[in-house]
Amino acid sequence: EKMIFRGSAIRILRIGKQKVALSSQALDDKSVYVCGYARTPIGKIGGVLSSQTAPQLGAHVIKSALARSGIDKNFVEEAFMGNVVSAGIGQAPARQAVIFAGLNLDVPCTTVNKVCASGMKAAMLGSLSIMSGYRSVVIAGGMESMSNIPYYLPGARTGYRLGHNSVMDGIIKDGLWDIYNNQHMGNCGELCAKTYNISRSEQDEYAIQSYMRAQAASDANLFDREITPLIISSAKGTSTTVSKDEELSSVNISKVATVRPAFQKDGSITAANSSKLNDGAAAMVLLSGRQVKELGATALFRIRGFGDAARDPTEFTIAPADAISKALKHAGLQLQDVEYHEINEAFAVVAIANMKLLNLDVNKVNVFGGAVALGHPIGFSGARLLGTLYNVLKEKNATIGCASICNGGGGASAVIIERVN
Repeated sequence: EKMIFRGSAIRILRIGKQKVALSSQALDDKSVYVCGYARTPIGKIGGVLSSQTAPQLGAHVIKSALARSGIDKNFVEEAFMGNVVSAGIGQAPARQAVIFAGLNLDVPCTTVNKVCASGMKAAMLGSLSIMSGYRSVVIAGGMESMSNIPYYLPGARTGYRLGHNSVMDGIIKDGLWDIYNNQHMGNCGELCAKTYNISRSEQDEYAIQSYMRAQAASDANLFDREITPLIISSAKGTSTTVSKDEELSSVNISKVATVRPAFQKDGSITAANSSKLNDGAAAMVLLSGRQVKELGATALFRIRGFGDAARDPTEFTIAPADAISKALKHAGLQLQDVEYHEINEAFAVVAIANMKLLNLDVNKVNVFGGAVALGHPIGFSGARLLGTLYNVLKEKNATIGCASICNGGGGASAVIIERVN
């Protein structure tokens, strides 16, 4: 239930059986508030969303986030959208998403590539533009169609000569490869497991927990608060409504412990205890506190602070712990102030290692499951974490949360949010 009185700017919100009055006068004019969030269901590679390009998925969530926020598109001043592997998409993926969403042609757009942290970094850049006073309403998010990432023909530009040549997988080359040590990023995960004595069984147990938590959240329709369904048309003229995350339906829990190591013969990281290759998009509408009040909008959560961290490229797995510390300092908070965490599950070992480093309660981390179970469209996940974190805070009647995500090259980003609705 919501009642808005323009003069006094008082909102009456019904939370359960209790009414709580929130005055918009309490909103800080220069702080950043998210007033709308939407994500697609997460599709498997080659699955239900594979006919859609990343900008098409991005356009869908931009429209949905705006509709949920109640903000007219004419107020949007800029857009930042994360996307990692842009080969074959066409010029300016963020610009495509904005135009396909029907926003005004005078909206500047920037595509952000910070590998897996792209969607989160987009939100951080949008927040900075509002905090500086430069912008008042910004779209931010991330999008990736891993199904449509092409194979490359290196050397074809100048011509091949006699002999065999090969194609290169764009997903691995530009999305999953440690260029500094010429190895798959999964090998960095193996280093993390050895360094912190994280066993195969510990990773498998965590992965099963992620699947069970995500399935429970899905069964309780908790993801419906985040997901905006898509209608996918086929070449035969039929249409299908996609409203559920696709990856969850394909797991066989009893087989998790039997899957072979993916990167090293005697390794502990497998396809089952790692994130999957997926398609998806997420977007949010960021407003300054002043604009929230002027437009009579309803804020979902405030972005309290954020931080980036970087270390040796082989140690990207533990960079979230560094980024969390920086984000807390920026927010003026302590680790104990955080009630729930979302740590991206690039591999199960990433979440386990950072929980150990920060001494976090496993019952307060990824309580709706994570990328191991749901999937990881790499340019999208940083944005999804923020939406899921708000969902968790709302469900648990909590206030402060932290979302963090590692990225290739040794980096990580983290954002602290405060639920206000």
